[in-house]
Amino acid sequence: MALWKKLWLLFTVIWVIVAGLNAGTILAFAEDVERGKALTPLFLAFAVPALAYLLGWLWQAWRARR
Repeated sequence: MALWKKLWLLFTVIWVIVAGLNAGTILAFAEDVERGKALTPLFLAFAVPALAYLLGWLWQAWRARR
């Protein structure tokens, strides 16, 4: 496995845990009106690692062509 994939996996695990804790905190302590704010960290929990993987994959493809 390439080094960037190992680092991406580590980053993803940490990112998802922190985003889950953030969303959980919002849900636990927010009023009913503010519960919709928990969707942002949940969306980012999946979007940011996917974007980071795409960037790593593109970087690897670009480096292989050179």
